[in-house]
Amino acid sequence: MATGETGFDDVTYDLISVQYHSLKAGHDYGQYVRDARNAGKEDIASFFEEVMAQDSERAKKCHEFLKSLGGIDKTQPQQQT
Repeated sequence: MATGETGFDDVTYDLISVQYHSLKAGHDYGQYVRDARNAGKEDIASFFEEVMAQDSERAKKCHEFLKSLGGIDKTQPQQQT
């Protein structure tokens, strides 16, 4: 595997990038859900919740791939209730 300027191979860097952006977007979507609910647009709020759940799953999948690449991981994504 090629190693970029970061010291991480390209695949690891790419997974970390996708994971970061998925988690960041998921955080932002919480505000979008609130905005839609405040506007009385429950259908749009539901759409944002679906998108947020998809990003959460995407971040979890990246986490699994990163562990499989040999990283030592003692953390687990928190389960949403």
